[in-house]
Amino acid sequence: MEIELATNADLYEIVTRLGLAVLLGMLLGLDRELNRKPAGLRTSMLVSLGAALTTLVAFELYYSVDELKGSSQADPLRAIEGVVGAIGFLGAGVIIQGRGRVQHMTTAANIWICGTIGLACGGGFYVVAIIAFIFAIVILTVLRWVEHLFIQPKQKE
Repeated sequence: MEIELATNADLYEIVTRLGLAVLLGMLLGLDRELNRKPAGLRTSMLVSLGAALTTLVAFELYYSVDELKGSSQADPLRAIEGVVGAIGFLGAGVIIQGRGRVQHMTTAANIWICGTIGLACGGGFYVVAIIAFIFAIVILTVLRWVEHLFIQPKQKE
């Protein structure tokens, strides 16, 4: 039994794009979860999946509707701009300022990178997404270890 899709991409390609976005988002979220930081596993997965889905749908709509092809009014990049704005809104929501300190900037950055990795997966740029993920996971894990090893923790006043 073959499933009829109203899309240019086949089912395998759709599952691959969305699945890779979920997997990479999950791995980045796992780091946050294990370190008991806000916006962990499920949040990172959903941000990455949502960004991938938006990208996939934007390009599919653009290429499937003949009237839109070549039109200056139809630009799939507008959908990507919307995703980036929404991700910024989520990131701003986790940043807390109090007692002269700003907290959760890394969590906000994690939300942003999950979204952009999702955009790359949704666009079919798997190698770019995986390379960005590798850099992100090194930044989140290896550099945390380096910070703890070489930088003195701030003394509470």
